[in-house]
Formats: sequence, C-alpha cells, structure tokens
Amino acid sequence: MLSFFGRGSAFTDKHNSAYFIDGKALVLIDCPMSSFVDIKNSNLDAIEDIVILVTHTHSDHISGIPMLIDYCYFVDKKNATVVAPSSEVKADLLYYLKEIDGCDDSWYRLITASEAASYTWFINAIPTTHAPSLAGKCFGYELLIDGKTVIYTGDTATLEPFISRVNNGALYTEVSINKSNVHTYIEDALPDLVNLSKNAEVYLMHLDDEKIINNYIKDTNINLAPIKSLEDTMTTSETMLNEIFDISNELYNNIYKNLDDNHNDIFTTLTGLGKTLGQCERASFWKWDKRNGQLWTTSATGVDKIVIPDTTGLVGKAISTKQVVITNDPYNDPNFNSSVDKETGFVTKSIMVLPVADVNGNFLGAYQLINKIGDTGFSFEDDVRKLSLAALICGLALESEVYLDDSHRDRLTKLKNRMGFYYDFSHKYSKYMEDTNSTISMFICDIDKFKSVNDTYGHNAGDDVLAFAASLIESTCSESQSVYRWGGEEFIMIMPDMTLEQAAAKAEEVRLLLMNSTINADGNEIHCTMSFGCRQFDMTKTIEENISVADGHLYTAKESGRNRVIS
Repeated sequence: MLSFFGRGSAFTDKHNSAYFIDGKALVLIDCPMSSFVDIKNSNLDAIEDIVILVTHTHSDHISGIPMLIDYCYFVDKKNATVVAPSSEVKADLLYYLKEIDGCDDSWYRLITASEAASYTWFINAIPTTHAPSLAGKCFGYELLIDGKTVIYTGDTATLEPFISRVNNGALYTEVSINKSNVHTYIEDALPDLVNLSKNAEVYLMHLDDEKIINNYIKDTNINLAPIKSLEDTMTTSETMLNEIFDISNELYNNIYKNLDDNHNDIFTTLTGLGKTLGQCERASFWKWDKRNGQLWTTSATGVDKIVIPDTTGLVGKAISTKQVVITNDPYNDPNFNSSVDKETGFVTKSIMVLPVADVNGNFLGAYQLINKIGDTGFSFEDDVRKLSLAALICGLALESEVYLDDSHRDRLTKLKNRMGFYYDFSHKYSKYMEDTNSTISMFICDIDKFKSVNDTYGHNAGDDVLAFAASLIESTCSESQSVYRWGGEEFIMIMPDMTLEQAAAKAEEVRLLLMNSTINADGNEIHCTMSFGCRQFDMTKTIEENISVADGHLYTAKESGRNRVIS
C-alpha cells in the first residue's frame, strides 16, 4: 500500500507526498521539496527508476521534482520519469521544468497518463475540482498496489469523482478543518468516509490540523495516512525478500536432500513461506485422504494432529467448491469449526484457504492461513496473488506423495502392496530392525480354498471376497499396526511392540471374525476361513528370513486342516 513522507497541507513543515516500491522502482505521488530532501538522504542503491505521478502544479506538490531530476541525472545516475495526468498539465510541467528550473529534457522522461498504461500498477487518472485557477488541471489516481485497488484523490474539493470507484481496496483522501471551495471539509465528508470504511481502508492526508481531525475520526475505522521513511520501507521490503530467499533455499535443500521421500519437512517449510508471504500468525497444510473421507494436518495448531471429515469446515468448503475461501469474521461463519480454538485457547480472527491441486486439476488438499497481522483481514486480490506460488509448490509436492502412495497400494483391496511393505520397513519400522531390544511381530494369512471360490462363483465374487477380507483385517489394526496384501489371497499384518503370543491372539481374533462373517460376493452369500502363521521378528535375521519362518507356520496351518493359527 502507500506510505507517506509527509501528510501536511501547504503551510506545514512536511508537505503531503506518498510513495510505494514496485520492484526496483520508487513511485512517488507528487514531490514537494521536503520529500526531495528525504529521498536524497536515503540509501537508493536498490532503486533503479524513479517515477513521479503529478496531481497538479501547486508548488507544495511539485517543487522538489526539478531538484530530484537533477539529482538523479548528475549524482545518483537513476532514471527519472514524470507522469502528467493530462496533456494540459504536461505542457505546464514542461514549461516549469525547462524554462524556469532549467532541466534539460534529455535528463528525464515526461509522459502523460495515457502513456503510463505500460506500468502494471497504473489504472487511471481521475479529474477532480480544486483551485479555480487550475480548473481542468487537477487529478487523482486509480492504482493497483499489492493486488489492491487504491484511490488517491490528491487535493480535491469533493469526493464525488472517487466514491463510485472505491470498492474493497483503499482510499487516500485529503480533508480540511476549514470550509472552502478548494478543499474537502471534514464535517461534510465524514458520513461518506465512515460508510466507505465499512468495506475499504480509508486514510486521510493533506491535513491542516492533525489533532482536530483525529478527534473527528477517533471512533471510526478511518485512519491518518501512514508516515514511514523510505529507509524503513526499503528495509522492510528487503527483510521480507531475504526471508523469502532463506525459505526458498531451505525448501530447495529439503527437496535436494530428501533421500527418504519424506515430504513433512517440505510442507513445514512451505507453511513458513506462507506465513511470510501472507503476513499472518499461522499457516498450515491440509492433506485430503479421499480413501477415508478425511482432511488432516499437523502444522501450526499447537496440537499433535487434527483430523476432520472432508465435508466440514472452511477447508472442506474450499475443496468441495474448488475455490479460495476467505472469512474475516470466522465466529459468525457457519462453516467455521471453532472446536480447535476451544481446545487450544487460540482466537481466530481471519482465515484464508486455498485449495491445492496437481497439474491435472485434481484437488489434493488445502493451504490455510490464519490471522492476518495488523487485523486487516485477508483479501482475494492481494493475498491470493502472493500465496499462489506457495500453494502451487504444495500441490506439486503432494502430487508426488500421492503418486508414491498409489504405487504402494493395491487397487482392489486398497491395502498397501509388497512395494509398500518394503518401503515401510525401510522408513516406518527401520528403528525396530536396528534395535535388538525392540519387539515387533507379524502374521501372514491366506484365504482357505480361495481357488474354489473363483471356480464356483467367478472372479468377480473372488474379488469381493478379497476386498471383504482385507477390510476386515484392516479394521482390527491399531494406529501403529499395518496390513498389506502380500500377493494373491495372502495378507501380512505387522505389529510393533507386540510379542509372539499377542500376535497369535490378534490372528485368532481375525480368524474368528472372518469365520463368522457372511460375505456378499457378486450376489452370493459365501462363508470363508483363513489360516495364519505368526512370527516374532529375530533382529539378527533379515526381513525375508523372518517372513520365511512365518510362511512355514502358515504352511503347517494349511497342512494340518486349515482355519487355524500356528506360531
């Protein structure tokens, strides 16, 4: 948004002058002599171009321009461009700069508003009424800054040309405590300003008495235009840029060194990037578990893990509607889930949720930011633009994670397959295999006489039996346990921190459940049994050697009559 060198009227020490930074350009709106002094005393090493938008030609608005042109040309070697709002004002400026102050027209560029359209931040020059002697030569501007529409009135006797242009962005307007036909009188303008401040940010400038004007606005949402030195603004911008560079470098290193295919560090780094770009208190990344109809996150909440149904909350709304969701009044939003706040004591003031998709447009999760710093609330124009890159990277990272998970999962039973089994042993269970004091057990099981199911009822029925058995076994798993389709009609369950006796008891539980179940298999009611071989891992042997022992017990169960557990 805009910062100000000064916000005073003609007879104050610091005349009204606004500015913003656009990349390596310093963009000024008017430049009185007091602002030139501030600019000259600032470090401009990061600035390559200076652009001055002129509202009108009174000396308290343009007296510093010729000095700035001279300074840019002779001392600091910057490019200077002066933008006149109309051809008439351009002619007056040309006479003033060349004939009175002696600026050679080769030292700078003088253009009109129509030629300024090449700047991405420029929208319009807006004619207004000010001093009668400058009739037809006084203007305000409509600009696009940080993704928001900014209306800057300049000196004006009326708000009329600007009111219809103020939407959800910002309005910077002058007011005076003195009633005249030259400036906007505070008492006349206040009702309109209060109304505009309900949906837009409203700032007052060109002030003749700040103390009295402050009394007028003390119980409103209206603020005085923010005064900030160019040094501080550039330091803030540079600090944020350096933070972004540091996070980007960390992100690159995480990806480059991510030998274990673990994206948790990447998502943590991306939430940090979101906090910096969005200037918010918290950021989190939500993964969409379509298989279980859940959304879950572990980031930035102060609790271990949050799991919610994928049809609830603002995250669920963003994914279902495939649109960005913003609320700056969450406790009055019917989609906001306040349970986390109640659990943690946190107070949510504003939320933005960006749904995250892969390169094919398949939605995979959501990127959430909470509590915009300064309590200004999130905006579609500004914050979505800033966060889109981080959300895109999140989507790409999650896409690779989903692809990895799909390659490890059996499509029929939805269980992890043999590849997933070995992946988990190299990641999830590696500590058990490396520590001889750890305990981890398993069983391998097989559906009895499964070939006869296919031969009698057909392969569709066989598929239904496999899916039923897989779901039944998985339903008995605790959070630390996992079940895998080993191949054909064989399954393996891994049970950390369980003894052989406990593993055998778990197998017996599964055996009884299946034996007493009626399976609807392609329209047929089928009863099946399973045989089990159990094993407590010997940490001195390989995974394959341990599985071979369990498989031997399974063979014994089959040979000794089936539908039994051997350990």
